[in-house]
Amino acid sequence: MYEYSNSSSHQWDQNYMIEEIKAKRELMIRSANTLGYTSDETVRYSQELDELINQYQRIMGQAPRPNDEVKIAFKQMIMIWPKILV
Repeated sequence: MYEYSNSSSHQWDQNYMIEEIKAKRELMIRSANTLGYTSDETVRYSQELDELINQYQRIMGQAPRPNDEVKIAFKQMIMIWPKILV
């Protein structure tokens, strides 16, 4: 999992974390579609995704402004889950 460093490459770190969040989200969705929403693997991916998002939010609370790309990804995720559940 990603560990944030307070270096001068803050933008790169932020982009790396966003890509990690997106990748983990895709793994979770694929697992849910193939193994089910309550499978051990899906739950594990969901928990790992929660950790990444929480870490990102903590870090961004220290940053000058939030990243719109993550906001869009969250909105898409919220819109996708109800469709998958049907």
